[in-house]
Amino acid sequence: MIIDFSQMPTEMVENAMGGEKYLLRNIFIDDKVKILRGQLAPGASIGLHTHEINCEIMYFIDGQGKIFHENRYQTVKAGQCHYCPKGEAHSLINDSPQALTFFAVVPLLP
Repeated sequence: MIIDFSQMPTEMVENAMGGEKYLLRNIFIDDKVKILRGQLAPGASIGLHTHEINCEIMYFIDGQGKIFHENRYQTVKAGQCHYCPKGEAHSLINDSPQALTFFAVVPLLP
């Protein structure tokens, strides 16, 4: 299966997970997985949330920002990957002057 994000509508999610500003995303969802390409404008964020029943993998395509995970902030940039295991919390903040673009995969329960 090919997932072509350029052929999907772009959704604007305001205050994603209680974050600041908005998240632009193209998303594919079926009964097994959620796959998305997301972009945060400068100053935007995805709020702190816990992955109670699943995990999340984020790969950074372009830009720079920071992740809050395990009670600390870590800088993330293009070419890096962040993994948030089941039961843990994280947030993503674009504290740079450029857009932060990422690819995320969230497995869904059977």
